[in-house]
Amino acid sequence: QVHIVESGGGLVNPGGSLRLSCTVSVSNFSQYRVAWYRRAPGGRRQLVAHISYYGSTMYADSVKGRFTISRDNAKNTAHLQMNSLKIEDTAVYYCNSRKTGTPDEYWGQGTQVIVSS
Repeated sequence: QVHIVESGGGLVNPGGSLRLSCTVSVSNFSQYRVAWYRRAPGGRRQLVAHISYYGSTMYADSVKGRFTISRDNAKNTAHLQMNSLKIEDTAVYYCNSRKTGTPDEYWGQGTQVIVSS
């Protein structure tokens, strides 16, 4: 059974920063891609950022230049560094992971990010 644990959410002022973490309980994390999604109140789930098993990254246009996704295979962890946060970044952020070449994907429980003055 694969478990994903997210952490790092919270309340921050506009312009502030947060760092989300996603730990995946697998023995071969280097073979998994990781993505962060978010769902704003009343909104649809949106892909925020993705990092492949070999480290290639992609970002939603709305977060480019502000968010950075990274991974530490030795710690089975991926991070989402969020800078210059805006009110519209308020959402529940979910970590998703999938082993390369398989359809099986796993979700975390979500971590709340609130950007408010």
